[in-house]
Amino acid sequence: MKRGIMLLVVATILWGGNYICGRYLAPALPSNLLNTVRWAISSLLLFGLLSMNHKRLPLFSQWKKFALLGFVGIFAFSTLTYLGLRSISAAQAGMISAGIPIAILLFTPLILKERVKAKAWTGAFLSIIGVVILIRGEHAANGHSSIVGEIEIVLSCIAWGIYTVLGKRFGKTMDPLTMTAGAAVYGTLFSALSCIGTVRLNMIHMTPLAWLSVLYVSTFASVGAYLAWNTGVKIVGAGRAAPYINLLPVWTVIFGILLLRETVSILSVGGGAVTILGAVLASL
Repeated sequence: MKRGIMLLVVATILWGGNYICGRYLAPALPSNLLNTVRWAISSLLLFGLLSMNHKRLPLFSQWKKFALLGFVGIFAFSTLTYLGLRSISAAQAGMISAGIPIAILLFTPLILKERVKAKAWTGAFLSIIGVVILIRGEHAANGHSSIVGEIEIVLSCIAWGIYTVLGKRFGKTMDPLTMTAGAAVYGTLFSALSCIGTVRLNMIHMTPLAWLSVLYVSTFASVGAYLAWNTGVKIVGAGRAAPYINLLPVWTVIFGILLLRETVSILSVGGGAVTILGAVLASL
């Protein structure tokens, strides 16, 4: 159990860095191209890990599961996150992501057929209020804060909630490495298809820092974090894993302030705290 908890914490730290790199890469690459490059590299690394462990990737026999996981967890979640980070701060995006456990809660009875208690729904309502306060706080303190960017991050939270619950369901018959690799391949394919007709050469502006950021999101924030999260969920269960995603906004705010010199309004911090409190209550 302790090993599972440690893996969940490590995953949130690595994902916190992903939000920072997403901000750095916003002017360097279109979001869907960034996601394609990121997961193409990650897929190769995952193939290598599978080969080292003498495992076969059933890309065709399990294509429905991999395609579903790849669409929601690789393509939708990551692309929406990078889209949102083009117009809002990493700290703000991180605090909105505190609503991820609510998305997990909403889809648990639909996909896993598990009963959700009244206390959990109370926490969900409280968390939604917190997100509203957070967004209003950012608009009050920063007039050009983008409502579109905020909606994109909210939608990414919903995508990750679906991915987590599906991962728990499919994890009963599939190990985390195989599941992550299969999802990565199909997610890369969806991302590549989305680039057709939407990406032009004059939209690419790479710098040495941008290349380092791509390297980070393709390794630590992809292979490392996804394997850590999937393994942790398998060890402790989806319900117990849910509260640990609340560490993500904490790391993101800290990294945003230290590395990007971002500022956060008092009202937004209060909204983020209410969101986290509601999410923890919902996950108990």
